[in-house]
Amino acid sequence: MPYNRAYVEITNICNRRCSFCPGTVRKPRRMTMEEFAQIIEKLQGITKYIYLHVMGEPLTHPMLPNFIKYARSKGFKVAITTNGTLLSQRKEALLEAKPYKINISIHSFEEGTLEAYLNYINQCMVFADESSQNDILTVLRLWNQGFDKGRNIDTLGLLREYFKTCDPTCVGEEADMDSLHPPYNEWKAGSRGFRIRDKLHLEYGERFAWPDMEAEEGDGGVFCYGLKDHFGILCDGRVIPCCLDREGTITLGNIFEEPLNEILASERAARIAEGFRNRKAVEELCRKCGYARRF
Repeated sequence: MPYNRAYVEITNICNRRCSFCPGTVRKPRRMTMEEFAQIIEKLQGITKYIYLHVMGEPLTHPMLPNFIKYARSKGFKVAITTNGTLLSQRKEALLEAKPYKINISIHSFEEGTLEAYLNYINQCMVFADESSQNDILTVLRLWNQGFDKGRNIDTLGLLREYFKTCDPTCVGEEADMDSLHPPYNEWKAGSRGFRIRDKLHLEYGERFAWPDMEAEEGDGGVFCYGLKDHFGILCDGRVIPCCLDREGTITLGNIFEEPLNEILASERAARIAEGFRNRKAVEELCRKCGYARRF
Protein backbone atom coordinates (compact mmCIF):
# COMPACT_ATOMS: atom_id res chain seq x y z
CA MET A 1 0.00 0.00 0.00
CA PRO A 2 1.29 3.51 -0.78
CA TYR A 3 0.45 4.79 2.71
CA ASN A 4 0.68 3.20 6.14
CA ARG A 5 -2.51 4.90 7.36
CA ALA A 6 -5.05 7.63 6.77
CA TYR A 7 -6.56 9.84 9.46
CA VAL A 8 -10.29 10.29 8.87
CA GLU A 9 -11.93 12.92 11.06
CA ILE A 10 -15.53 11.75 11.49
CA THR A 11 -16.31 14.81 13.63
CA ASN A 12 -14.55 17.93 14.86
CA ILE A 13 -16.83 18.13 17.90
CA CYS A 14 -15.30 17.43 21.30
CA ASN A 15 -16.80 17.18 24.77
CA ARG A 16 -13.73 18.68 26.48
CA ARG A 17 -11.32 21.61 26.20
CA CYS A 18 -7.99 20.19 27.33
CA SER A 19 -5.12 22.60 27.90
CA PHE A 20 -2.72 20.71 25.62
CA CYS A 21 -5.17 20.76 22.68
CA PRO A 22 -5.71 24.02 20.77
CA GLY A 23 -9.10 22.93 19.42
CA THR A 24 -10.46 24.22 16.13
CA VAL A 25 -12.42 27.27 14.98
CA ARG A 26 -14.07 25.32 12.17
CA LYS A 27 -17.84 24.99 12.12
CA PRO A 28 -18.94 21.95 14.18
CA ARG A 29 -19.69 19.04 11.89
CA ARG A 30 -20.33 15.31 11.89
CA MET A 31 -19.64 13.17 8.86
CA THR A 32 -22.63 11.26 7.49
CA MET A 33 -22.68 7.54 6.80
CA GLU A 34 -22.93 8.25 3.08
CA GLU A 35 -19.87 10.50 3.20
CA PHE A 36 -17.91 7.96 5.24
CA ALA A 37 -18.79 5.16 2.81
CA GLN A 38 -17.62 7.34 -0.08
CA ILE A 39 -14.29 7.94 1.64
CA ILE A 40 -13.85 4.24 2.40
CA GLU A 41 -14.35 3.38 -1.25
CA LYS A 42 -11.75 5.95 -2.30
CA LEU A 43 -9.23 4.65 0.23
CA GLN A 44 -9.26 1.17 -1.32
CA GLY A 45 -5.74 0.40 -2.55
CA ILE A 46 -4.31 3.44 -0.72
CA THR A 47 -4.00 2.07 2.82
CA LYS A 48 -5.33 -0.68 5.08
CA TYR A 49 -5.28 1.31 8.31
CA ILE A 50 -7.77 4.07 9.14
CA TYR A 51 -7.50 6.22 12.24
CA LEU A 52 -10.81 7.91 13.05
CA HIS A 53 -9.31 11.06 14.48
CA VAL A 54 -7.82 14.42 13.64
CA MET A 55 -9.68 16.85 15.89
CA GLY A 56 -12.82 16.11 17.85
CA GLU A 57 -13.80 13.18 20.07
CA PRO A 58 -14.93 10.22 17.95
CA LEU A 59 -17.08 8.79 20.75
CA THR A 60 -19.37 11.83 20.46
CA HIS A 61 -20.44 10.59 17.02
CA PRO A 62 -23.57 8.42 17.33
CA MET A 63 -22.62 6.44 14.20
CA LEU A 64 -19.11 5.49 15.36
CA PRO A 65 -19.83 1.74 15.79
CA ASN A 66 -21.46 1.66 12.35
CA PHE A 67 -18.44 3.39 10.81
CA ILE A 68 -16.07 0.86 12.38
CA LYS A 69 -18.15 -2.11 11.22
CA TYR A 70 -18.49 -0.74 7.69
CA ALA A 71 -14.76 -0.09 7.32
CA ARG A 72 -13.98 -3.55 8.68
CA SER A 73 -16.38 -5.12 6.19
CA LYS A 74 -14.36 -3.46 3.43
CA GLY A 75 -11.10 -4.96 4.68
CA PHE A 76 -9.73 -2.03 6.69
CA LYS A 77 -8.23 -2.07 10.17
CA VAL A 78 -9.73 0.75 12.21
CA ALA A 79 -8.15 2.64 15.11
CA ILE A 80 -9.59 5.40 17.25
CA THR A 81 -8.08 7.92 19.66
CA THR A 82 -10.28 9.02 22.55
CA ASN A 83 -9.99 11.17 25.65
CA GLY A 84 -11.60 8.31 27.57
CA THR A 85 -14.37 10.28 29.26
CA LEU A 86 -17.19 8.53 27.36
CA LEU A 87 -15.87 4.97 27.45
CA SER A 88 -18.24 3.71 30.13
CA GLN A 89 -21.29 5.08 28.28
CA ARG A 90 -20.34 3.54 24.94
CA LYS A 91 -18.40 0.47 26.05
CA GLU A 92 -20.74 -2.27 24.84
CA ALA A 93 -21.22 -0.84 21.35
CA LEU A 94 -17.52 -0.08 20.97
CA LEU A 95 -16.37 -3.54 22.05
CA GLU A 96 -18.99 -5.13 19.80
CA ALA A 97 -17.79 -3.08 16.81
CA LYS A 98 -14.26 -4.29 17.63
CA PRO A 99 -11.80 -1.78 16.20
CA TYR A 100 -8.26 -2.94 15.62
CA LYS A 101 -6.80 -0.41 18.08
CA ILE A 102 -7.96 2.05 20.75
CA ASN A 103 -5.67 4.84 21.98
CA ILE A 104 -6.81 6.35 25.30
CA SER A 105 -5.29 9.73 26.09
CA ILE A 106 -5.34 9.51 29.88
CA HIS A 107 -3.66 12.92 30.10
CA SER A 108 -6.96 14.48 28.97
CA PHE A 109 -8.62 14.99 32.36
CA GLU A 110 -6.84 17.94 33.96
CA GLU A 111 -9.46 19.96 35.83
CA GLY A 112 -12.09 19.03 38.39
CA THR A 113 -11.91 17.44 41.82
CA LEU A 114 -9.48 14.74 42.89
CA GLU A 115 -12.40 12.33 43.22
CA ALA A 116 -13.49 13.04 39.63
CA TYR A 117 -9.95 12.49 38.39
CA LEU A 118 -9.62 9.15 40.18
CA ASN A 119 -13.00 8.05 38.82
CA TYR A 120 -11.83 9.00 35.33
CA ILE A 121 -8.57 7.05 35.61
CA ASN A 122 -10.40 4.03 37.02
CA GLN A 123 -12.91 4.13 34.16
CA CYS A 124 -10.08 4.14 31.64
CA MET A 125 -8.26 1.27 33.35
CA VAL A 126 -11.37 -0.88 33.61
CA PHE A 127 -12.12 -0.36 29.92
CA ALA A 128 -8.51 -1.00 28.87
CA ASP A 129 -8.52 -4.21 30.87
CA GLU A 130 -11.65 -5.48 29.14
CA SER A 131 -10.89 -4.27 25.62
CA SER A 132 -7.39 -5.79 25.61
CA GLN A 133 -8.84 -9.11 26.74
CA ASN A 134 -11.28 -8.83 23.84
CA ASP A 135 -8.33 -8.91 21.42
CA ILE A 136 -8.33 -5.14 20.80
CA LEU A 137 -4.90 -3.50 20.88
CA THR A 138 -5.29 -0.90 23.64
CA VAL A 139 -2.80 1.87 24.37
CA LEU A 140 -2.93 4.13 27.41
CA ARG A 141 -1.22 7.42 26.56
CA LEU A 142 0.50 9.74 29.04
CA TRP A 143 1.71 12.42 26.64
CA ASN A 144 1.82 15.19 29.20
CA GLN A 145 5.11 14.89 31.10
CA GLY A 146 5.95 18.05 32.97
CA PHE A 147 2.34 19.27 33.11
CA ASP A 148 0.80 16.76 35.51
CA LYS A 149 2.33 17.83 38.81
CA GLY A 150 -0.41 20.07 40.20
CA ARG A 151 -2.65 17.21 41.32
CA ASN A 152 0.20 15.48 43.15
CA ILE A 153 -1.03 12.11 41.91
CA ASP A 154 1.24 9.33 40.69
CA THR A 155 -0.78 8.21 37.67
CA LEU A 156 1.83 5.66 36.68
CA GLY A 157 1.68 4.26 40.22
CA LEU A 158 -2.10 3.93 39.94
CA LEU A 159 -1.69 2.00 36.69
CA ARG A 160 0.94 -0.27 38.19
CA GLU A 161 -1.29 -0.97 41.18
CA TYR A 162 -4.27 -1.84 39.00
CA PHE A 163 -2.33 -3.90 36.47
CA LYS A 164 -0.11 -5.71 38.97
CA THR A 165 3.02 -7.43 37.73
CA CYS A 166 3.31 -11.17 38.10
CA ASP A 167 5.59 -13.86 36.75
CA PRO A 168 3.23 -16.44 35.18
CA THR A 169 5.45 -19.21 36.60
CA CYS A 170 4.54 -18.12 40.14
CA VAL A 171 2.43 -20.60 42.05
CA GLY A 172 0.95 -20.96 45.49
CA GLU A 173 1.82 -18.34 48.09
CA GLU A 174 4.29 -16.57 45.80
CA ALA A 175 1.50 -14.75 43.95
CA ASP A 176 -1.84 -13.27 44.91
CA MET A 177 -3.68 -14.71 41.93
CA ASP A 178 -7.04 -13.17 42.85
CA SER A 179 -5.64 -9.61 42.71
CA LEU A 180 -4.41 -9.94 39.14
CA HIS A 181 -6.24 -9.08 35.94
CA PRO A 182 -5.49 -12.09 33.70
CA PRO A 183 -3.66 -12.76 31.54
CA TYR A 184 -0.64 -12.07 33.71
CA ASN A 185 0.83 -8.59 33.41
CA GLU A 186 4.44 -8.27 32.35
CA TRP A 187 5.37 -4.54 32.39
CA LYS A 188 8.23 -4.90 29.93
CA ALA A 189 9.95 -1.55 29.40
CA GLY A 190 10.45 -0.17 25.91
CA SER A 191 11.76 3.02 24.38
CA ARG A 192 8.38 4.79 24.62
CA GLY A 193 6.72 3.14 27.58
CA PHE A 194 5.71 -0.33 28.73
CA ARG A 195 4.16 -3.46 27.34
CA ILE A 196 1.85 -4.29 30.21
CA ARG A 197 0.79 -7.53 28.56
CA ASP A 198 -0.39 -8.79 25.19
CA LYS A 199 -2.65 -6.17 23.51
CA LEU A 200 -2.16 -3.67 26.36
CA HIS A 201 0.49 -0.93 26.35
CA LEU A 202 1.37 2.31 28.10
CA GLU A 203 3.03 5.13 26.14
CA TYR A 204 4.47 8.27 27.68
CA GLY A 205 5.92 11.46 26.23
CA GLU A 206 6.37 15.17 26.67
CA ARG A 207 3.79 17.73 25.66
CA PHE A 208 4.48 19.15 22.20
CA ALA A 209 3.60 22.43 20.49
CA TRP A 210 0.94 22.09 17.79
CA PRO A 211 1.63 23.82 14.47
CA ASP A 212 0.31 27.37 14.64
CA MET A 213 0.53 30.13 12.07
CA GLU A 214 0.98 32.63 14.93
CA ALA A 215 4.00 30.79 16.34
CA GLU A 216 7.63 31.55 15.56
CA GLU A 217 9.44 29.42 13.02
CA GLY A 218 11.87 26.86 14.37
CA ASP A 219 15.57 26.71 13.66
CA GLY A 220 17.24 24.01 11.61
CA GLY A 221 15.86 21.31 9.38
CA VAL A 222 12.34 19.96 9.57
CA PHE A 223 11.27 16.39 8.89
CA CYS A 224 7.78 14.97 9.00
CA TYR A 225 6.12 11.69 8.05
CA GLY A 226 3.20 13.59 6.55
CA LEU A 227 2.65 12.43 2.94
CA LYS A 228 5.37 9.83 3.50
CA ASP A 229 3.36 7.25 5.41
CA HIS A 230 0.10 9.07 6.19
CA PHE A 231 -2.27 11.91 5.39
CA GLY A 232 -5.53 13.21 6.82
CA ILE A 233 -9.10 13.86 5.74
CA LEU A 234 -11.15 16.44 7.62
CA CYS A 235 -14.85 15.91 8.30
CA ASP A 236 -15.79 18.23 5.42
CA GLY A 237 -13.71 16.16 2.99
CA ARG A 238 -10.62 18.35 2.77
CA VAL A 239 -7.39 16.38 2.39
CA ILE A 240 -4.43 17.52 4.52
CA PRO A 241 -0.80 16.31 4.66
CA CYS A 242 -0.79 15.30 8.32
CA CYS A 243 -2.97 14.76 11.39
CA LEU A 244 -1.94 18.04 13.08
CA ASP A 245 -3.28 20.48 10.48
CA ARG A 246 -6.34 21.16 12.61
CA GLU A 247 -7.78 24.01 10.50
CA GLY A 248 -6.99 22.62 7.06
CA THR A 249 -4.41 25.35 6.47
CA ILE A 250 -2.64 23.13 3.95
CA THR A 251 -5.63 21.88 1.98
CA LEU A 252 -4.54 19.72 -0.95
CA GLY A 253 -8.05 19.14 -2.31
CA ASN A 254 -11.43 17.73 -1.34
CA ILE A 255 -12.08 14.00 -1.50
CA PHE A 256 -15.78 14.61 -2.18
CA GLU A 257 -14.96 16.67 -5.28
CA GLU A 258 -11.74 15.22 -6.75
CA PRO A 259 -10.10 11.80 -7.22
CA LEU A 260 -7.92 11.05 -4.19
CA ASN A 261 -5.00 9.84 -6.32
CA GLU A 262 -4.91 13.17 -8.10
CA ILE A 263 -5.00 15.08 -4.82
CA LEU A 264 -2.10 13.10 -3.36
CA ALA A 265 -0.12 13.49 -6.59
CA SER A 266 -0.73 17.23 -6.90
CA GLU A 267 2.12 19.68 -7.37
CA ARG A 268 1.68 21.08 -3.87
CA ALA A 269 1.73 17.62 -2.27
CA ALA A 270 4.83 16.67 -4.26
CA ARG A 271 6.66 19.83 -3.13
CA ILE A 272 5.81 19.12 0.51
CA ALA A 273 6.98 15.49 0.33
CA GLU A 274 10.18 16.38 -1.54
CA GLY A 275 10.94 19.09 0.97
CA PHE A 276 10.66 16.71 3.92
CA ARG A 277 12.94 14.22 2.18
CA ASN A 278 15.55 17.00 2.20
CA ARG A 279 14.62 18.10 5.74
CA LYS A 280 13.06 21.30 4.50
CA ALA A 281 9.58 22.61 5.25
CA VAL A 282 8.17 24.32 2.16
CA GLU A 283 4.93 25.27 3.95
CA GLU A 284 4.91 27.98 6.59
CA LEU A 285 2.71 25.94 8.94
CA CYS A 286 5.22 23.09 8.90
CA ARG A 287 8.02 25.46 9.87
CA LYS A 288 5.94 26.37 12.92
CA CYS A 289 5.26 22.82 14.10
CA GLY A 290 6.72 21.76 17.44
CA TYR A 291 5.97 18.11 16.84
CA ALA A 292 7.97 17.98 13.59
CA ARG A 293 11.04 19.26 15.42
CA ARG A 294 11.14 16.00 17.38
CA PHE A 295 12.43 14.31 14.24
